[in-house]
Amino acid sequence: MKDDVLTLIDKNDIDAPLSDIVYERLLERIYSGGMPPGMIINEVAIAREFGVSRGPVREAVRRLQGIQIVTREPYLKARVVELSAESALELFQMRMGLEGVACYLATERMSDEEIDELLHDTEIDYQRRLRGEAEPEGRRFDLHERIVRASGNKRIIAALCEDLYHLLRIYRRHSGSVLERKEDAFDEHRQIVMALRGRDARLAESLMRSHISRAANHIVEQLRVQRDA
Repeated sequence: MKDDVLTLIDKNDIDAPLSDIVYERLLERIYSGGMPPGMIINEVAIAREFGVSRGPVREAVRRLQGIQIVTREPYLKARVVELSAESALELFQMRMGLEGVACYLATERMSDEEIDELLHDTEIDYQRRLRGEAEPEGRRFDLHERIVRASGNKRIIAALCEDLYHLLRIYRRHSGSVLERKEDAFDEHRQIVMALRGRDARLAESLMRSHISRAANHIVEQLRVQRDA
């Protein structure tokens, strides 16, 4: 059985529980758009593809429901969560408040070395995206997560990096799917990091709020157009 699963997983993961492996692979597939919003999750087909029994797949799907990126209505099959303009607006409004405060706190708490590293990683990630290269295995870069964690506020970290992180990431990926928005987002990211470097907490907070507000307007408009099409 495990030889069959090698087509799915890295050899270094061979000792991990199968449900964990299936969960991670389905999560990445949803992030990448390989399983688009609204897609029915066929547990039998997934089990067959991955070379596992339905048990690990069923457990993985339950976990995806727990982090709110898979939904299941009574008597219906599970689906990848549908993206809506209303839900996006609520999530991004919450982000504006919490990430603004996180950015303020991070400005005061991050070391010069941490900020320089963040700026370097931001530029490297942007160049990778422009070239259309896949993200290196195990080296996912997320400026927002880095700043939130650097804030040191456990409640903000729990809200944005644990409870709603995966759902937020899907919406954020959708909002940055257009090249023009990717370029604007990079410029905004760089301005935020430069404000961190200048130790201007109020400016950093304001820039973060403005950045998220623009992203919110972008994705809400996209989703409303799709809905009305």
